[in-house]
Amino acid sequence: MEKKDNMPLWVFLAFSSINTRKGALILIWSCVIFTVYCFPWSLYITDQEWIKQIFLIDDWSWLPMMIPMVLWYYLSLRWIDKNKAWEV
Repeated sequence: MEKKDNMPLWVFLAFSSINTRKGALILIWSCVIFTVYCFPWSLYITDQEWIKQIFLIDDWSWLPMMIPMVLWYYLSLRWIDKNKAWEV
């Protein structure tokens, strides 16, 4: 993505190497899925052994980092859409 004159730095940094809206949506949905994965499911669902084998995260350390990241990407996408900053 090429930086426009009116584009804030936080928007440019979010998608500096992504040139299409589809690529940005793939990034956002990947982060959303990883955020759901980062919830410590194994602490709350203890009767299912397969939960402990699939969801390896057993603390809250990743979730507080992922939520602001998803929000940042979403707000950046919204800014780019409102200002028609995607390259054609």
